[in-house]
Amino acid sequence: MSAEQATGRPYDVIIVGAGPTGLVLANLLGGQGVSTLVIERNPTTVQEPRAVSIDDESLRTVQASGMLESVMGGVVAGYGSRYLTPQGKCFLTVLPSGRPYGHSRRNAFRQPDFESRMREGLNRFPHITALFGWEVQSFHQDAEGVEVTISGEGETRAVQGRFLVGADGASSFVRKQLGIALEGETIPERWLIVDLENSPAERDTVVFCDIERPCIALPGPNLTRRFEFKLFRGEDEAALLQPDNVQRLLQSRGVAPGSRIVRQTVYTFHARLAAKWTVGRVFLAGDAAHLTPPFAGQGMNSGVRDAHNLAWKLAEVTSGRLPERLLESYELERRDHVAAMIELALRMGRIMGPSSKLSGWLTQTAFRVAGIWPPLRSYFGEMKYKPKPRFEAGFIVPSSQPLVGRLLPQPVIADAVHGERLLDDALPPGFVLFGVGVTPTALAGAAKAFETTRLTPNLVTLNAPADPAVIPSVRQVITQGVAPGDLLAANGMMLLVRPDRYVMAAFAPGDATQIAAAVRNLTGGREAPNSQDLTVPRTAVTAR
Repeated sequence: MSAEQATGRPYDVIIVGAGPTGLVLANLLGGQGVSTLVIERNPTTVQEPRAVSIDDESLRTVQASGMLESVMGGVVAGYGSRYLTPQGKCFLTVLPSGRPYGHSRRNAFRQPDFESRMREGLNRFPHITALFGWEVQSFHQDAEGVEVTISGEGETRAVQGRFLVGADGASSFVRKQLGIALEGETIPERWLIVDLENSPAERDTVVFCDIERPCIALPGPNLTRRFEFKLFRGEDEAALLQPDNVQRLLQSRGVAPGSRIVRQTVYTFHARLAAKWTVGRVFLAGDAAHLTPPFAGQGMNSGVRDAHNLAWKLAEVTSGRLPERLLESYELERRDHVAAMIELALRMGRIMGPSSKLSGWLTQTAFRVAGIWPPLRSYFGEMKYKPKPRFEAGFIVPSSQPLVGRLLPQPVIADAVHGERLLDDALPPGFVLFGVGVTPTALAGAAKAFETTRLTPNLVTLNAPADPAVIPSVRQVITQGVAPGDLLAANGMMLLVRPDRYVMAAFAPGDATQIAAAVRNLTGGREAPNSQDLTVPRTAVTAR
């Protein structure tokens, strides 16, 4: 669609920036029927390698967007990491085998391929418009919406939307126009990034924890590979970037003969959070809201989490199903987890690039000793140190049940019609009242309590006991193999699951009325139309 056509009507959402965050957000909104305009100042998606790792949570979001099959065509799934001493001995192996969210925890990809595929995904939706080569000049908002002035193709035009999302990267124009500071620090380190093609290598990442020259070698799809070398204070970047010096560094870490350099650059990393992510009808997401050092591979993945959290809320609000104050929970739910990921990256950076030979030796010895004890070996090997997102407040009904505020596990399930598939593919869109080991009759009975909450959840049972009654409104599925421990622990309970598959509430069947009252407090349902609270006190509900 042309820019002239784009000015003909107001959009529900205008997204500035078509990087991973903006493209994922647009695909999610497209699938939920939200009219969306994407504005990208560059003429195409990114062409050079940037992010190289996509995790299980992000792949689950891609699954929700309907683009999983396409994206997986450019992904190498399920790789690990080996951490080596200066003498080349492995002191830590990270090779996660579990798939709690339905996908491998670590996966190699290339951002240009990912963005290209996600851009193609927008063509599925007539209500999505993408303007590449157009740039935002200004915007202003009022109580009704946002007007954005854009320029491109020698013209300047105005477009209108109900909400604006700045997903326009670290130097975000949207953030700067809002006058929001990025708080935190710039890491006093420089790293040389070298991207290669035609470079066969072992499947896993290799981390050379050597005080003389810390280095990370990351595999990629289609014989691509990335090397990252730490630079030291006083080293001349220009001299190090000379071809002979780059080749010397690569050969010192065993690069395959015939490898072809496609990109080399020096990065300085940041650990920063925007002071606030929302001003009125304008939201920040991805690198516009936070910058994460690369050592944990979570920068882009954090932006994808932002997109999933924001997308369903914008869909619920623009459709009129839920009130606008739902959007106040976006930063409330996402900020703490992003901060935890930044801290994880900083800790991992200290392991990869020790500050001295002594600190490196102590760290490496500690990991070797820890590897003798199976629980610790599993803790590191299965990446259990990675913080799981859990909301302490927001659009949830807090309780002592561990699944509340967390992402629902996604096992392989089966039903009579479709056979085996991942759980999310069997769940209807929107909110779901999910019974774990409860009868369809009990689930349907509990659902009546939610009729005044504005949520209208779909009904699904997992591993339900035999029930003589036939309840057509209840979809029944069973797990294939052993159910994840979190679901086993919730046996006999009902879970209210949000559209982003986070657990909003967990309760025994007899507590449905109490939980429904708490949900009405969040949604402004018929029995509590004047409530302004977005959270329920933690003491309000206790799961049995």
